[in-house]
Amino acid sequence: MSPGHWQRVTGLTVALLPAAAIFALVSGLRRMLFSIGVLARNRMPVPVIVVGNITAGGTGKTPFVLWLVDRLKEEGLHPGIVTRGYRAADAGPAAVGFDEDPARAGDEPVLLARRSGVPVWRGVDRGRAARALLAAHRECDVIVSDDGLQHYRLARDVEIALIDGARGFGNGLPLPAGPLREPVSRLGRCDFVVVKAPRTAVIGWSGETIDMQLVGTLFTNLLDRAEHRSAQEMIGREVHAVAGIGEPRPFFDALRTMGLTVVEHPFPDHHRFVATDLAFGTDALVVMTEKDAVKCRAFASRDWWTLPVDAQLPAGFAARIVSASGKLPKP
Repeated sequence: MSPGHWQRVTGLTVALLPAAAIFALVSGLRRMLFSIGVLARNRMPVPVIVVGNITAGGTGKTPFVLWLVDRLKEEGLHPGIVTRGYRAADAGPAAVGFDEDPARAGDEPVLLARRSGVPVWRGVDRGRAARALLAAHRECDVIVSDDGLQHYRLARDVEIALIDGARGFGNGLPLPAGPLREPVSRLGRCDFVVVKAPRTAVIGWSGETIDMQLVGTLFTNLLDRAEHRSAQEMIGREVHAVAGIGEPRPFFDALRTMGLTVVEHPFPDHHRFVATDLAFGTDALVVMTEKDAVKCRAFASRDWWTLPVDAQLPAGFAARIVSASGKLPKP
């Protein structure tokens, strides 16, 4: 969950300004050294599409990557995904299997492997992970780098930045005084800027943006992925809503919009769940995000559910990305 002082200026914000200045200086220097060639970039033999953000916290990158991979396959391409694997047991590179232990590989890589149907490799060094993926899957002809905007060592052909429309850029300050990993001006060097709905914040970016909706309608049982349930079937019961993600509020709000009676259980982003964290009673109805579900399936009870969400973007946007990557002639 994002710290409260990231959305406004408080006494804590002021106290953190010296650290924020140092962060901005170091990150800016690093970015400059890569741009002038002092620090080398790893160029892949296939196009690389980087998906990321300039703020800390969730912006919908995982559902967007899944949407993008599906569209690339529809265009006849053979994508592969590389990702860092936050809190993974080792630095990698390593392939991520469908039933990999999230404690070893990281929650997001496992979710990507389960839902994408394409090769997923993780590693702190995205370049090494990409080369390992390409060596193992010679059919792969495009790489999608998840959360890789600041991983400048990996050369890229297309950059896509995501913004949370509900939070925007917060107080507009660098980490740790604010949420910014890079200045807002960095968006000017990206090929596309995608804004996750709803747009309730003042975004503060005047360039072109693409709207993205996240939509989920049917719940999936943690113990039996073939079993689904509608929100209508849960109305009238108390729902324990679990979210260990960067920004849990939209998840809780979405459940209430469906008419559910929600008891909120927010946890830190990437929280490593144990059974006692979710000891709400033997008959409790529990609903959680997909990212949390991959970590809780091993000790799930019968009435535990997850809400898969899919990204929806304008028609024709995928073709623009493919064209920008060099895989199709540009219009």
